[in-house]
Amino acid sequence: MSTIHWTEDRTARSARWHSESAAPPPRRVVVVADDRMNAATAHRLAREGTALLWRGDFPNARQLLNALRRRADRRPPRPGNTPAESFHLHRQARGLRARLLGRLVVLLEDDQTLDLRRAPDVRQACFEAYGRPNGRTAVALTELLGVLGARQWRERGVEVPALGARIHPHYGVFSPVRGEYVDLVARAPLPVSPACRTAFDLGTGTGVLAAVLAQRGVGQVVATDIAPRALACARDTVRRLGLGGRVEVVGPALFPEGRADLVVCNPPWLPARPTSAVEQGVYDPDGEMLRGFLHGLADHLVPGGEGWLILSDLAEHLGLRSRSELLTGIEAAGLRVVDRLDIRPRHPRARDTTDPLHAARAAEVTSLWRLAPR
Repeated sequence: MSTIHWTEDRTARSARWHSESAAPPPRRVVVVADDRMNAATAHRLAREGTALLWRGDFPNARQLLNALRRRADRRPPRPGNTPAESFHLHRQARGLRARLLGRLVVLLEDDQTLDLRRAPDVRQACFEAYGRPNGRTAVALTELLGVLGARQWRERGVEVPALGARIHPHYGVFSPVRGEYVDLVARAPLPVSPACRTAFDLGTGTGVLAAVLAQRGVGQVVATDIAPRALACARDTVRRLGLGGRVEVVGPALFPEGRADLVVCNPPWLPARPTSAVEQGVYDPDGEMLRGFLHGLADHLVPGGEGWLILSDLAEHLGLRSRSELLTGIEAAGLRVVDRLDIRPRHPRARDTTDPLHAARAAEVTSLWRLAPR
Protein backbone atom coordinates (compact mmCIF):
# COMPACT_ATOMS: atom_id res chain seq x y z
CA MET A 1 0.00 0.00 0.00
CA SER A 2 1.49 3.34 -1.07
CA THR A 3 1.71 6.16 1.47
CA ILE A 4 2.41 9.87 1.29
CA HIS A 5 4.01 11.85 4.12
CA TRP A 6 3.92 15.55 4.93
CA THR A 7 4.40 17.95 7.82
CA GLU A 8 1.51 20.10 8.97
CA ASP A 9 1.44 22.29 12.09
CA ARG A 10 4.91 20.94 12.91
CA THR A 11 3.48 17.42 13.03
CA ALA A 12 4.48 14.54 10.76
CA ARG A 13 1.42 13.12 9.04
CA SER A 14 0.70 10.38 6.52
CA ALA A 15 -2.12 8.91 4.45
CA ARG A 16 -2.76 6.15 1.95
CA TRP A 17 -2.15 7.14 -1.66
CA HIS A 18 -4.71 6.07 -4.26
CA SER A 19 -4.55 6.58 -8.02
CA GLU A 20 -6.83 4.98 -10.60
CA SER A 21 -4.19 5.65 -13.26
CA ALA A 22 -1.58 3.85 -11.11
CA ALA A 23 0.40 7.08 -10.70
CA PRO A 24 3.08 6.59 -8.05
CA PRO A 25 2.88 8.56 -4.80
CA PRO A 26 4.65 11.93 -4.87
CA ARG A 27 8.39 11.52 -4.43
CA ARG A 28 8.99 14.98 -3.04
CA VAL A 29 7.83 16.56 0.18
CA VAL A 30 4.17 17.47 -0.01
CA VAL A 31 3.57 21.19 0.36
CA VAL A 32 0.39 22.10 2.18
CA ALA A 33 -1.40 24.62 -0.06
CA ASP A 34 -4.33 26.93 0.61
CA ASP A 35 -6.17 29.97 -0.78
CA ARG A 36 -3.04 32.13 -0.52
CA MET A 37 -1.13 30.13 -3.16
CA ASN A 38 -1.18 31.68 -6.62
CA ALA A 39 -1.21 29.80 -9.92
CA ALA A 40 2.38 30.70 -10.84
CA THR A 41 3.78 29.21 -7.64
CA ALA A 42 1.57 26.14 -7.87
CA HIS A 43 2.58 25.58 -11.50
CA ARG A 44 6.28 25.89 -10.70
CA LEU A 45 6.08 23.45 -7.79
CA ALA A 46 3.99 20.97 -9.77
CA ARG A 47 6.43 21.08 -12.69
CA GLU A 48 9.22 20.31 -10.23
CA GLY A 49 7.32 17.21 -9.14
CA THR A 50 6.06 18.52 -5.79
CA ALA A 51 2.56 17.51 -4.74
CA LEU A 52 0.33 20.23 -3.29
CA LEU A 53 -1.99 19.04 -0.54
CA TRP A 54 -4.91 21.46 -0.62
CA ARG A 55 -6.21 22.75 2.69
CA GLY A 56 -8.21 25.80 1.54
CA ASP A 57 -11.63 26.44 0.05
CA PHE A 58 -12.94 23.74 -2.31
CA PRO A 59 -14.15 26.12 -5.08
CA ASN A 60 -10.75 27.84 -4.91
CA ALA A 61 -9.08 24.46 -5.43
CA ARG A 62 -11.09 24.03 -8.62
CA GLN A 63 -10.12 27.52 -9.75
CA LEU A 64 -6.46 26.77 -9.14
CA LEU A 65 -6.79 23.51 -11.07
CA ASN A 66 -8.33 25.39 -14.01
CA ALA A 67 -5.46 27.88 -13.89
CA LEU A 68 -2.95 25.03 -13.96
CA ARG A 69 -4.84 23.50 -16.86
CA ARG A 70 -4.64 26.73 -18.87
CA ARG A 71 -0.91 26.97 -18.25
CA ALA A 72 -0.41 23.34 -19.23
CA ASP A 73 -2.32 23.89 -22.48
CA ARG A 74 -0.27 26.87 -23.63
CA ARG A 75 2.08 24.60 -25.54
CA PRO A 76 0.14 22.12 -27.68
CA PRO A 77 2.01 18.97 -28.73
CA ARG A 78 4.05 19.42 -31.88
CA PRO A 79 2.83 17.50 -34.94
CA GLY A 80 4.76 14.41 -35.93
CA ASN A 81 6.07 13.45 -39.33
CA THR A 82 3.49 10.66 -39.59
CA PRO A 83 -0.02 10.17 -38.18
CA ALA A 84 1.33 7.49 -35.83
CA GLU A 85 4.06 9.82 -34.55
CA SER A 86 1.50 12.60 -34.05
CA PHE A 87 -0.68 10.20 -32.07
CA HIS A 88 2.16 9.12 -29.80
CA LEU A 89 3.30 12.71 -29.26
CA HIS A 90 -0.29 13.66 -28.43
CA ARG A 91 -0.55 10.79 -25.93
CA GLN A 92 2.80 11.73 -24.41
CA ALA A 93 1.73 15.36 -24.00
CA ARG A 94 -1.58 14.31 -22.46
CA GLY A 95 0.29 12.07 -20.03
CA LEU A 96 2.62 14.87 -18.94
CA ARG A 97 -0.38 17.18 -18.55
CA ALA A 98 -2.23 14.60 -16.45
CA ARG A 99 0.79 14.12 -14.18
CA LEU A 100 1.17 17.87 -13.66
CA LEU A 101 -2.52 18.41 -12.88
CA GLY A 102 -2.50 15.31 -10.68
CA ARG A 103 -0.11 17.00 -8.27
CA LEU A 104 -2.92 19.03 -6.74
CA VAL A 105 -4.05 16.60 -4.04
CA VAL A 106 -6.92 16.44 -1.54
CA LEU A 107 -7.40 14.28 1.53
CA LEU A 108 -10.36 11.99 2.16
CA GLU A 109 -10.95 11.35 5.85
CA ASP A 110 -11.58 7.94 7.43
CA ASP A 111 -15.25 8.02 6.38
CA GLN A 112 -14.43 9.42 2.89
CA THR A 113 -15.57 12.93 3.74
CA LEU A 114 -13.74 15.88 2.19
CA ASP A 115 -12.94 18.23 5.07
CA LEU A 116 -12.63 21.47 3.10
CA ARG A 117 -14.67 24.65 3.28
CA ARG A 118 -17.69 24.59 0.91
CA ALA A 119 -16.83 21.06 -0.17
CA PRO A 120 -19.63 18.82 -1.48
CA ASP A 121 -20.57 15.55 0.18
CA VAL A 122 -18.42 13.09 -1.74
CA ARG A 123 -19.05 10.00 0.38
CA GLN A 124 -21.53 8.22 -1.88
CA ALA A 125 -19.51 8.95 -5.01
CA CYS A 126 -16.33 7.67 -3.36
CA PHE A 127 -18.08 4.57 -2.06
CA GLU A 128 -19.33 3.76 -5.58
CA ALA A 129 -15.88 4.28 -7.06
CA TYR A 130 -13.58 2.95 -4.34
CA GLY A 131 -15.72 0.72 -2.16
CA ARG A 132 -15.77 0.87 1.62
CA PRO A 133 -13.51 3.42 3.39
CA ASN A 134 -10.08 2.15 4.36
CA GLY A 135 -8.45 4.95 6.30
CA ARG A 136 -7.39 8.46 5.35
CA THR A 137 -6.61 8.56 1.67
CA ALA A 138 -4.95 11.14 -0.56
CA VAL A 139 -6.17 11.42 -4.16
CA ALA A 140 -5.56 13.85 -6.99
CA LEU A 141 -8.26 16.50 -7.26
CA THR A 142 -8.63 15.64 -10.96
CA GLU A 143 -9.46 12.07 -10.02
CA LEU A 144 -11.94 13.13 -7.34
CA LEU A 145 -13.71 15.42 -9.82
CA GLY A 146 -13.91 12.46 -12.19
CA VAL A 147 -15.45 10.38 -9.41
CA LEU A 148 -18.04 13.12 -8.76
CA GLY A 149 -18.79 13.42 -12.47
CA ALA A 150 -19.23 9.67 -12.76
CA ARG A 151 -21.69 9.78 -9.87
CA GLN A 152 -23.80 12.30 -11.83
CA TRP A 153 -23.62 10.14 -14.99
CA ARG A 154 -24.70 7.13 -12.98
CA GLU A 155 -27.58 8.99 -11.38
CA ARG A 156 -28.92 10.67 -14.53
CA GLY A 157 -28.04 7.96 -17.02
CA VAL A 158 -27.28 8.17 -20.73
CA GLU A 159 -30.12 8.07 -23.23
CA VAL A 160 -29.66 5.29 -25.81
CA PRO A 161 -32.20 5.83 -28.63
CA ALA A 162 -31.61 2.40 -30.15
CA LEU A 163 -32.55 0.88 -26.80
CA GLY A 164 -35.35 3.27 -25.94
CA ALA A 165 -33.99 3.52 -22.42
CA ARG A 166 -31.26 5.08 -20.31
CA ILE A 167 -28.04 3.32 -19.35
CA HIS A 168 -26.44 4.22 -16.02
CA PRO A 169 -22.66 3.72 -16.34
CA HIS A 170 -20.60 3.07 -13.23
CA TYR A 171 -17.28 4.72 -12.48
CA GLY A 172 -14.49 3.23 -14.58
CA VAL A 173 -16.86 1.72 -17.16
CA PHE A 174 -16.91 3.13 -20.69
CA SER A 175 -20.13 5.08 -21.25
CA PRO A 176 -22.15 4.50 -24.48
CA VAL A 177 -22.04 8.18 -25.41
CA ARG A 178 -20.98 7.28 -28.96
CA GLY A 179 -24.22 5.74 -30.12
CA GLU A 180 -23.23 4.75 -33.65
CA TYR A 181 -21.85 1.37 -32.62
CA VAL A 182 -25.09 0.65 -30.74
CA ASP A 183 -27.07 1.60 -33.86
CA LEU A 184 -25.06 -0.89 -35.93
CA VAL A 185 -25.96 -3.74 -33.58
CA ALA A 186 -29.59 -2.61 -33.54
CA ARG A 187 -29.94 -2.73 -37.34
CA ALA A 188 -27.65 -5.57 -38.50
CA PRO A 189 -29.60 -8.63 -39.74
CA LEU A 190 -29.62 -11.43 -37.20
CA PRO A 191 -28.52 -14.90 -38.34
CA VAL A 192 -31.48 -16.81 -39.78
CA SER A 193 -30.04 -20.28 -40.35
CA PRO A 194 -30.20 -21.32 -37.61
CA ALA A 195 -32.56 -18.81 -36.04
CA CYS A 196 -30.73 -16.59 -33.56
CA ARG A 197 -31.80 -17.89 -30.16
CA THR A 198 -28.53 -17.48 -28.24
CA ALA A 199 -25.86 -14.79 -28.25
CA PHE A 200 -22.66 -13.90 -26.43
CA ASP A 201 -21.69 -10.26 -25.82
CA LEU A 202 -17.95 -10.17 -25.12
CA GLY A 203 -16.52 -7.23 -23.19
CA THR A 204 -20.03 -6.08 -22.36
CA GLY A 205 -19.08 -2.96 -20.35
CA THR A 206 -22.37 -1.34 -19.35
CA GLY A 207 -24.31 -4.24 -20.90
CA VAL A 208 -25.86 -1.99 -23.54
CA LEU A 209 -25.29 -4.34 -26.49
CA ALA A 210 -26.54 -7.37 -24.56
CA ALA A 211 -29.71 -5.39 -23.79
CA VAL A 212 -30.14 -4.43 -27.45
CA LEU A 213 -29.82 -8.07 -28.52
CA ALA A 214 -32.37 -9.16 -25.91
CA GLN A 215 -34.79 -6.46 -27.04
CA ARG A 216 -34.36 -7.66 -30.64
CA GLY A 217 -35.71 -11.04 -29.62
CA VAL A 218 -32.63 -13.13 -28.86
CA GLY A 219 -33.89 -15.54 -26.24
CA GLN A 220 -30.73 -15.95 -24.17
CA VAL A 221 -27.77 -13.58 -24.06
CA VAL A 222 -24.62 -14.24 -22.05
CA ALA A 223 -22.55 -11.11 -21.40
CA THR A 224 -18.93 -11.28 -20.26
CA ASP A 225 -16.20 -8.90 -19.13
CA ILE A 226 -12.88 -9.13 -17.34
CA ALA A 227 -13.38 -5.97 -15.22
CA PRO A 228 -15.26 -6.28 -11.90
CA ARG A 229 -16.70 -2.79 -12.28
CA ALA A 230 -18.07 -3.64 -15.72
CA LEU A 231 -19.62 -6.86 -14.44
CA ALA A 232 -21.35 -4.96 -11.63
CA CYS A 233 -22.52 -2.26 -14.05
CA ALA A 234 -23.87 -4.76 -16.58
CA ARG A 235 -25.79 -6.60 -13.85
CA ASP A 236 -27.24 -3.28 -12.74
CA THR A 237 -28.30 -2.53 -16.33
CA VAL A 238 -29.96 -5.92 -16.67
CA ARG A 239 -31.82 -5.36 -13.41
CA ARG A 240 -32.95 -1.84 -14.31
CA LEU A 241 -34.28 -2.97 -17.70
CA GLY A 242 -36.02 -6.06 -16.33
CA LEU A 243 -34.00 -8.43 -18.51
CA GLY A 244 -32.85 -10.80 -15.79
CA GLY A 245 -34.60 -13.75 -17.40
CA ARG A 246 -32.90 -13.24 -20.77
CA VAL A 247 -29.45 -11.80 -20.05
CA GLU A 248 -26.86 -13.48 -17.85
CA VAL A 249 -23.66 -11.64 -16.88
CA VAL A 250 -20.64 -13.87 -16.18
CA GLY A 251 -16.94 -13.38 -15.67
CA PRO A 252 -14.22 -12.44 -15.41
CA ALA A 253 -13.69 -13.99 -18.85
CA LEU A 254 -13.63 -13.16 -22.54
CA PHE A 255 -15.64 -16.15 -23.80
CA PRO A 256 -18.20 -17.99 -21.70
CA GLU A 257 -18.53 -21.74 -21.90
CA GLY A 258 -20.42 -23.27 -24.80
CA ARG A 259 -21.46 -22.05 -28.23
CA ALA A 260 -23.95 -19.50 -29.52
CA ASP A 261 -25.74 -18.55 -32.72
CA LEU A 262 -24.22 -15.07 -32.52
CA VAL A 263 -21.07 -13.76 -30.81
CA VAL A 264 -20.71 -9.97 -30.59
CA CYS A 265 -17.53 -8.14 -29.64
CA ASN A 266 -16.85 -4.40 -29.47
CA PRO A 267 -13.19 -4.39 -28.40
CA PRO A 268 -11.22 -1.22 -27.61
CA TRP A 269 -10.48 0.38 -30.96
CA LEU A 270 -6.89 1.57 -30.58
CA PRO A 271 -3.89 -0.76 -30.06
CA ALA A 272 -2.19 1.24 -27.32
CA ARG A 273 -1.65 1.00 -23.56
CA PRO A 274 -4.40 2.46 -21.35
CA THR A 275 -3.35 4.68 -18.46
CA SER A 276 -6.53 4.47 -16.38
CA ALA A 277 -9.56 2.26 -15.81
CA VAL A 278 -11.77 4.33 -18.12
CA GLU A 279 -9.20 4.18 -20.93
CA GLN A 280 -9.45 0.39 -20.98
CA GLY A 281 -12.61 0.89 -23.04
CA VAL A 282 -10.59 2.74 -25.71
CA TYR A 283 -7.09 1.22 -25.75
CA ASP A 284 -6.28 -2.46 -26.33
CA PRO A 285 -2.55 -3.14 -25.79
CA ASP A 286 -1.15 -4.81 -28.93
CA GLY A 287 -4.73 -5.62 -30.04
CA GLU A 288 -4.85 -8.45 -27.48
CA MET A 289 -8.64 -8.54 -27.08
CA LEU A 290 -9.19 -8.28 -30.84
CA ARG A 291 -6.91 -11.26 -31.46
CA GLY A 292 -8.51 -13.22 -28.63
CA PHE A 293 -11.95 -12.69 -30.13
CA LEU A 294 -10.91 -13.66 -33.66
CA HIS A 295 -9.00 -16.79 -32.67
CA GLY A 296 -11.68 -18.02 -30.25
CA LEU A 297 -14.71 -17.23 -32.39
CA ALA A 298 -14.98 -20.39 -34.52
CA ASP A 299 -14.86 -22.63 -31.44
CA HIS A 300 -17.78 -20.76 -29.85
CA LEU A 301 -20.22 -20.66 -32.78
CA VAL A 302 -22.86 -23.23 -33.60
CA PRO A 303 -22.86 -24.40 -37.25
CA GLY A 304 -24.19 -21.53 -39.34
CA GLY A 305 -23.57 -18.95 -36.60
CA GLU A 306 -22.00 -15.55 -37.01
CA GLY A 307 -19.57 -13.30 -35.18
CA TRP A 308 -20.03 -9.55 -35.18
CA LEU A 309 -16.91 -7.45 -34.77
CA ILE A 310 -17.64 -3.76 -34.11
CA LEU A 311 -14.51 -1.76 -34.85
CA SER A 312 -13.60 1.78 -35.82
CA ASP A 313 -10.97 2.36 -38.50
CA LEU A 314 -9.46 5.25 -36.51
CA ALA A 315 -6.41 3.09 -35.82
CA GLU A 316 -5.88 2.79 -39.57
CA HIS A 317 -6.01 6.56 -40.10
CA LEU A 318 -3.55 7.01 -37.23
CA GLY A 319 -1.13 4.45 -38.70
CA LEU A 320 -1.48 2.12 -35.72
CA ARG A 321 -2.99 -0.80 -37.62
CA SER A 322 -3.55 -1.32 -41.36
CA ARG A 323 -6.63 -2.73 -43.03
CA SER A 324 -4.50 -5.54 -44.44
CA GLU A 325 -3.39 -6.47 -40.91
CA LEU A 326 -7.01 -6.71 -39.82
CA LEU A 327 -7.99 -8.82 -42.83
CA THR A 328 -4.94 -11.03 -42.37
CA GLY A 329 -5.91 -11.56 -38.73
CA ILE A 330 -9.43 -12.54 -39.77
CA GLU A 331 -8.10 -15.02 -42.32
CA ALA A 332 -5.50 -16.45 -39.93
CA ALA A 333 -8.29 -17.20 -37.46
CA GLY A 334 -10.05 -19.34 -40.08
CA LEU A 335 -12.80 -16.79 -40.67
CA ARG A 336 -14.37 -15.09 -43.68
CA VAL A 337 -16.18 -11.78 -44.05
CA VAL A 338 -19.89 -12.28 -44.78
CA ASP A 339 -20.75 -8.58 -44.93
CA ARG A 340 -19.83 -5.21 -43.46
CA LEU A 341 -22.06 -2.37 -42.27
CA ASP A 342 -20.56 1.11 -41.92
CA ILE A 343 -21.57 4.28 -40.09
CA ARG A 344 -19.97 7.70 -39.67
CA PRO A 345 -19.32 9.04 -36.17
CA ARG A 346 -21.56 11.79 -34.84
CA HIS A 347 -19.51 12.90 -31.83
CA PRO A 348 -18.31 16.55 -31.66
CA ARG A 349 -14.62 15.68 -31.79
CA ALA A 350 -14.99 14.59 -35.40
CA ARG A 351 -15.76 18.24 -36.23
CA ASP A 352 -13.21 19.88 -33.93
CA THR A 353 -10.59 21.38 -36.25
CA THR A 354 -8.40 22.34 -33.27
CA ASP A 355 -7.92 18.68 -32.33
CA PRO A 356 -4.35 17.60 -33.25
CA LEU A 357 -5.84 14.34 -34.55
CA HIS A 358 -8.68 16.04 -36.46
CA ALA A 359 -7.76 14.63 -39.90
CA ALA A 360 -7.95 11.06 -38.64
CA ARG A 361 -11.13 11.65 -36.63
CA ALA A 362 -12.86 13.34 -39.58
CA ALA A 363 -12.14 10.33 -41.80
CA GLU A 364 -13.19 7.73 -39.22
CA VAL A 365 -15.77 5.06 -40.04
CA THR A 366 -17.17 2.54 -37.57
CA SER A 367 -17.95 -0.88 -39.04
CA LEU A 368 -19.77 -4.02 -38.01
CA TRP A 369 -17.96 -6.96 -39.61
CA ARG A 370 -20.15 -10.04 -40.02
CA LEU A 371 -17.80 -13.02 -39.74
CA ALA A 372 -18.26 -16.75 -40.16
CA PRO A 373 -15.93 -19.78 -40.15
CA ARG A 374 -14.46 -20.65 -43.54
